[in-house]
Amino acid sequence: MSGTPEAARPAVPAAPDVARTVFGDALGDAERYVAMLATDGVTRGLIGPREVPRLWERHVLNSAAVAEAVPAGARVVDVGSGAGLPGIPLALARTDVRLTLVEPMARRVEFLDQAVAALGAPWTVVRGRAEEKSVRAAVGPVDVVTARAVAALPRLVSWCRGLLRPGAQLVALVGARALEELPALVPELEAAGMRDIHPRAVGVGLGDAATTVVVMTRGTR
Repeated sequence: MSGTPEAARPAVPAAPDVARTVFGDALGDAERYVAMLATDGVTRGLIGPREVPRLWERHVLNSAAVAEAVPAGARVVDVGSGAGLPGIPLALARTDVRLTLVEPMARRVEFLDQAVAALGAPWTVVRGRAEEKSVRAAVGPVDVVTARAVAALPRLVSWCRGLLRPGAQLVALVGARALEELPALVPELEAAGMRDIHPRAVGVGLGDAATTVVVMTRGTR
């Protein structure tokens, strides 16, 4: 059987104190999700064993910080969701949002289905790619599309454009290099129909989990 031997797995990390502030009554669910990432997520190759000790700061709280950029009651679609990041932590932190997780790979979809069932959450999992007509039909109207390190921004926009109605937002968790390149990319992104393109710091009170997202809005054309 493939995967990390039980004895070699690092222990499931305990929730830091700040997690209660972020997740409130959903902290127990966040802890269950972290335990799934640290065990089944590692076995399935969705999370590297070396990432387990920093699951909270680097992955879960970092993803939950994206909630600051999401309007109240939004219909959120997390594309290329993988192990459910940032979508699941975002939805645990913001129970007012309606979440759909979109992922093309079967083993990841299986993990997402199991996570949704284990948490008893009202979220939907759709297997496919954001650019596919069948995915757009399954997802329906969207207010916000989220993505975490899925692709370069111009490519991400081309994939997600069909999901974004005019006025809908794309909120992308990106690395430092993408932020540096953003000013040069703005004309290309605007030519693709996006506007109000800007970086936004989120999670500033979360220490190492603080991050920056790039936010943009689909224009009318």
